[in-house]
Amino acid sequence: MNSKIALIVIQGVILYPALLWKIYQLTRAPEDVARWMVTACLACFAASYPLGLLAGDVNQPDPGPIVPLLFQHIFLCGLVFSLACFFLFSALPAARARRRAWQEAVPLGAAILVMAIVAVLMPDVPPAAYPRAGVSVFYLAADLYLTYGIASACFFARRYARGAAPRLARGLLVASVGFALGAVGGATLIAVVLVHWVGAAIPWLLVQATVFLVFPSAILLVVGLSYPGVATRLAAGRVWWQHLRTYHQLGPLWTRLHQAFPEDALSRTPLNPWRDTLSLLGVHRRYYRRVIECRDGLVRISPYLAHLAHDGPLAERLTEALRAHARRDPVPEVGMPVAVPDGGGLDDDARELVALSESLKAATA
Repeated sequence: MNSKIALIVIQGVILYPALLWKIYQLTRAPEDVARWMVTACLACFAASYPLGLLAGDVNQPDPGPIVPLLFQHIFLCGLVFSLACFFLFSALPAARARRRAWQEAVPLGAAILVMAIVAVLMPDVPPAAYPRAGVSVFYLAADLYLTYGIASACFFARRYARGAAPRLARGLLVASVGFALGAVGGATLIAVVLVHWVGAAIPWLLVQATVFLVFPSAILLVVGLSYPGVATRLAAGRVWWQHLRTYHQLGPLWTRLHQAFPEDALSRTPLNPWRDTLSLLGVHRRYYRRVIECRDGLVRISPYLAHLAHDGPLAERLTEALRAHARRDPVPEVGMPVAVPDGGGLDDDARELVALSESLKAATA
């Protein structure tokens, strides 16, 4: 597998999951215009990808079949236009952004019109026999617009990243590197096409430089635009895993308190042990419920704890207090704080409860 094919495969592996992710995000916030633009950008990229493969493994200025080549470049131009609209609608008031979007549509329409005219006038011959002038005009129209649009997007991305939230700013900075590489690659492609048009020999290194500028720029673009959403989900995943782990760590403490005070359970549905162990659904709800139930149980048992001597491990004193409750000993009138956290947050409370639960587990092992 040569380097260009490897880069094409990497593009596809990154591109389509990123598009599916953006579509999912769009279903959650369909009124977000900027998200529509990002999704349209990735959709245009995804549509141009198989068309580029259909046109064949060709480098500019050597063309593939003109029809798939035309639609490939229309979608690529649409990608760049969607990027411009994303930044416009993200940074400007809606009315002003719409005016600027119409202005940006003028060079887009001009480039597509030129490419379509060339495609219609192209003779029905093998791609190797296409007229040099027609091929050159086609690629120049596409490359000039793409280079202009990518350079503008690079400028907008750097500017917008300054005032953006940290995750979005990092994603935009990564995308801006891709834009910068793409703009340089586009300028290189323009030079290649012009050299070819005048009939001069194109240096091999110049052709290879376009490959190693344009393809990585596309990968960085997809990664940069997807980074904020992926980073957010990864952070949410870490919280999910922490809550699941804490939920099970609280099991020994919750079990003892639930046996003593079953009426304090927030759920009236009997708990299936296997389902409780294996279930990955409703983790946050189950976590909050278990922390609250453990704290309620400790409040209920605290009068018995206050009646005992305050020396010795808390887990042992809690066990003795639960035994006193089970024997129906008289309930002392005054309780005491139990496993008080340093902070005031629920997670701080959960950490103290986990420490007590693990001590209780070790004491009864």
